[in-house]
Amino acid sequence: MIQVLPADARIRSSRDFGSALKRGRRAARGGVVVHWAPAVKRSVDIPAPNGPATPSEAVNTTARAGFVVSKAVGNAVVRNKVKRRLRHAAAAELPDWPAGTDVVVRATPRAAERDFAELHRDLAEAVRAAREGKGGKAGRAREARSAP
Repeated sequence: MIQVLPADARIRSSRDFGSALKRGRRAARGGVVVHWAPAVKRSVDIPAPNGPATPSEAVNTTARAGFVVSKAVGNAVVRNKVKRRLRHAAAAELPDWPAGTDVVVRATPRAAERDFAELHRDLAEAVRAAREGKGGKAGRAREARSAP
């Protein structure tokens, strides 16, 4: 059965991508880098005057995923194939993610060489590592540098 990532589960705006990249925890595995951004806790005391100005400002009722596949991955055919595989893998993982979570999946050039099973495993492992705060050597080095 083909899994489809629903439209409301996709990150589409540049502002939402930027927010997830800035506030998210990062983990890399195989052909992907995942930025895991848990739901933002908003103050109940300060409601928006006329509701959210854009859909991206609304409180998400589902987890969302966004994908970044640069030209470094390959030509348009290769990039689209990688993106389709990642969307399918994310659709399978999405029910396990908490509501309101934004996940940006960035494909590396190695993603073009990996088959679907390997990409799915890379995505699942990277998400697990990002959720647990175990991003790898780069993540630990960055945390150590920023500590006083």
